[in-house]
Amino acid sequence: MHKWLALIIGVQILFWFVSGLFFAVYPIERVRSEHRVAERQAAPLDPAALPAPAGLAPLLPQQPIKLTFERDARGVALAIAEFQEGAPVLIDLAQRRVISPLDEAAARDIATAHVANSPAVREATLITHASPEYRGALPAWRVAFADAEGLAVYVAADTGRVTARRSDLWRAYDALWALHIMDWRDHENFNTGLLIFATALALIVTLAGIVLLPYRLRWMRRRPG
Repeated sequence: MHKWLALIIGVQILFWFVSGLFFAVYPIERVRSEHRVAERQAAPLDPAALPAPAGLAPLLPQQPIKLTFERDARGVALAIAEFQEGAPVLIDLAQRRVISPLDEAAARDIATAHVANSPAVREATLITHASPEYRGALPAWRVAFADAEGLAVYVAADTGRVTARRSDLWRAYDALWALHIMDWRDHENFNTGLLIFATALALIVTLAGIVLLPYRLRWMRRRPG
């Protein structure tokens, strides 16, 4: 029985070792493609030049609960209005007009400006549903680049913010993480009953093996040569 249990749980232990080694070899910063982020020193916004919330009221559908002023990856000055209900509104401060939801051209420009060396864009796809690869703000543009790393940058259509970076290395990491925590659907729950059961079984098999080892050695010594 111990042999069969060890064989069954041994497959998952192999997954744990392989994935754990992968996690140790690749720094999380590289998995998150932080080395691909363009280093840009955007000019700070002049507080004196920022409009008062009342000045933006005609562009907003309701009173915002939060109003943020910032520059996007291109250096464009923006105002982001967030509400109790409904999608955020993105305003181009220079043109005093609403630009959300972003169109494909704007999303491509923001994603390209965000990535170092400005690689060529392979395709841009509007994402409206969460997936194992992306669970951020929706809708969002998935801008995929034609590079060796398979990089894709997600740009939130309502705020113009870069919300995620995904590469082939990240996808391999995510697949191994799903095997590691035994959550093959959402890839994020490490409190599943299956994982607890497998870990407990691995512990029992290991402890039983330690207990059985002396008896096994004595049995082997008593065997005729």
